[in-house]
Amino acid sequence: MASVKLGLQPVRVRNIFCIGRNYAAHAAELGNAVESEPLVFLKPTSALLDESSRIRLPEYSSDVHHECELVALIGKGGDDIAPEKALGHVAGYGIGLDLTARDVQAEAKRKGHPWTKAKGFRGAACVSTLVPAASVADPQRLSFELRVNGQLRQHGDAGLMLFTLAQQISYLSRVYGLSDGDLIFTGTPEGVGRIVSGDALELELHGQVAASWRVA
Repeated sequence: MASVKLGLQPVRVRNIFCIGRNYAAHAAELGNAVESEPLVFLKPTSALLDESSRIRLPEYSSDVHHECELVALIGKGGDDIAPEKALGHVAGYGIGLDLTARDVQAEAKRKGHPWTKAKGFRGAACVSTLVPAASVADPQRLSFELRVNGQLRQHGDAGLMLFTLAQQISYLSRVYGLSDGDLIFTGTPEGVGRIVSGDALELELHGQVAASWRVA
């Protein structure tokens, strides 16, 4: 059973929703247009990885990138959730990595194919232990960072999201429906880059939780 930890309590994960191009600077660094509505893709639950395991790069890619993100856990699902009520559906917050086989993604985009092979390989959804939503007054005021081998690679300010978490929850609930245990990867800021065997990755959701992984 795929699960994450909310504090010490395991929670079964049902769906993993990811929001792409949600920071203007990240869209620009990859030469992508800013979208008029949330750009959604999915990862299988088999992609989940906690800190007890190392990141194993897929053999079919030579250019896997880190994408550090604020992650939200839905505690109460629903359909057609109003934005002003959306944050009441969140059970917890954490920090995570949306790992991306960039070379595979580029080829898929060129052919007009789905991104699943680039985004959904085993270990491609790294998630920290989550903190209770009650400990976060406003997720849009959160900041986070990623260091690789001690060097700062990404710094994120949730206030710079193109679509706030409340807007994401409302949109996902309207289009797909949300379930208890769904995870939302809310988008990555600029600074994505390649990781290789032996790299040590340290993530921090400031004032809330930290996590680390090593690449096998």
